[in-house]
Formats: sequence, structure tokens, C-alpha cells
Amino acid sequence: MRDFLKRLPKVELHLHIEGSLEPELMFALARRNGVELPFASVEEVRAAYDFQDLPSFLELYYRGMSVLKRAEDFHDLAMDYFRRAHAEGVVHVEMHFDPQAHLARGIELDVVMEGLSLARREAERELGMSTALIMAFLRDRPADEAMKVLESAAPYWEMLDAVGLDSAERGHPPSKFTEVFQRAKMLGIPRVAHAGEEGPPDYIREALDLLDVCRVDHGVRCLEDPDLVARLRDEAIVLTVCPLSNVRLKVVERIEDHPLPQLLDAGLRLTINSDDPAYFGGGMLDNFVACHDAFGWSKETFIQLAGTAIEDAFMSDARRLELHRQLAESA
Repeated sequence: MRDFLKRLPKVELHLHIEGSLEPELMFALARRNGVELPFASVEEVRAAYDFQDLPSFLELYYRGMSVLKRAEDFHDLAMDYFRRAHAEGVVHVEMHFDPQAHLARGIELDVVMEGLSLARREAERELGMSTALIMAFLRDRPADEAMKVLESAAPYWEMLDAVGLDSAERGHPPSKFTEVFQRAKMLGIPRVAHAGEEGPPDYIREALDLLDVCRVDHGVRCLEDPDLVARLRDEAIVLTVCPLSNVRLKVVERIEDHPLPQLLDAGLRLTINSDDPAYFGGGMLDNFVACHDAFGWSKETFIQLAGTAIEDAFMSDARRLELHRQLAESA
């Protein structure tokens, strides 16, 4: 089955590019940029990946990000992930990035965009991989700051496939960012949002009603609200689920406890994603294999999941048709 899952053309809708920073690259960039890390070795970094919850992960996540200084760093970060993902059968990647986390360190948006844009072109040229870019706002920062970032990104609006909402969920409901997302809608930029990971089902409802999102990142707590489940099913809203991430961040204790089978049985549209693969125990292939080992899903189920991701991706119609053809051939 692993060979089949590797061969399967996989589309990743939920990836934080900063969360793909492997310890080896972290140390290499630290040396290049003269950044002192609080870790003595790669092994010590990996030992720190024993998270108790989302906030404890975010603390390490932002610390690791300190090595990203120049456009070259962002290019190397993205290409390092694209090459690993390509080797695992990933054909399209939609990457969130967090401009506020870099601006707070004095790294201008131009630097981030230059590096990521160069990597996207290189991935298409050298790997035949398509990509999309989602500018995410940090929900634990003020909404007016997010609005300023959105406006300052005017030179890049046409390059953004969507805006998103991420970071610590508790106490930061989607409603806090209603005006920001309304502005993005006015600009014609699609919208997605993290909701229902550690936050309650009402956050999913707010993301739909107030932010007008086209898909929900995570969303696993929707099962606590049967009416919400029915709405998600009726409106065909996609949930971008990240199983290994949910285990690492204690959303569930074990992969066998994950609600993915119940979500599928409820008729919801789901995709499988890696979230922050360097921190959460693996990329797309590892997440697919973990689901097979835990739930015993058939090839048909994985083909269904892969097809849903292709359908809901930010890509051209021609690319969508091409990937559907590849999917049919892999079956």
C-alpha cells in the first residue's frame, strides 16, 4: 500500500512553509546568517518536539524562524520542502506564510515574497510542481495590524491565491478579523481560515458566516455540533485535516482516536495534509500511510481524498484536468 500511496498524485492544501524548516537546514541557515540558536545539535532540536499543546509548539516554531533573514533563505526553505514533497508524490502545494512573524523581526515583506516567488518558479520549472500562496494573518495579533499588512501587500495582491488565519486559536475568534476578510473579499482574494482545531465549533460557524471562507483548515471539532456537520455537508465545504499534527498537538491522543473516519462517514469533504511537517512527524506520505495503518482505508478512499484536494485547490482548470488524469492513471 505504501508504494501505491507514494505513487498517488497528492495535492497539499494546508502547509505552513515556515513549519517545513528541518533542523539540518535550521542550523545551516543559522551559520550562514550568524544567528545563535538555543540548541547545541540537531538531536536536541528534535528532542524539543514534544509539544503539550498549540502554544508550546508556536514558541519553538517562532524561535526556529529566526534564522530566516534574506530572500535566499526563504527560497532555500521552500525548495527544500518542494523537493522532499515531490519525492513523495506531491504534485501541488498550497503554502501558508506568516508575514507578521517576519515583519516583527525586521524582515520586510519584499524579502519574503522575492524568495518564495523564486522558489515557486523553480519548482514548476525543475519539478513540474504547481504551487499556490496563502498569506496568513496571526489571530493572536491585533486585527488592525492584519489590515495594515493586507494593504501593504498591494504590490503582491495578484500573486496571492488566498488569505488565511492561523496561530493560537483559543480566545481569538474569527469574528475579530471580519473587516480584514471583508476587505480581502472586496479585492477579489479568496479566503480560508483555521477553525475548530483547538477552538470550539462556533469558530467554524463564524469563519463561514463572517469571513466567508471557501474552506476550513482543520475543522475536526465540527462533530460536536450535528447542525454544523449537516451544514458543512450541504454546502460541500472542504476541511483540510492534518492527522499527525492533531496527534502531536494533543487534539487527539493517538492517530487511532482521530475523528477522520467519523468525518468521512458523515459525508464531509476532506483532504489530508501535513501542516508543519518538520515539527509534526512527517510530510504528506507519512500522513497518508498513518491513516492507512490506523483506519485500514482502501485505495478507493485515498483516491477519493486525493480527488477532493484536486477539486478544491487554487489552480488553473487546465492543471486540474491534468491532475485528474494523473489520478485516474494511478488508480
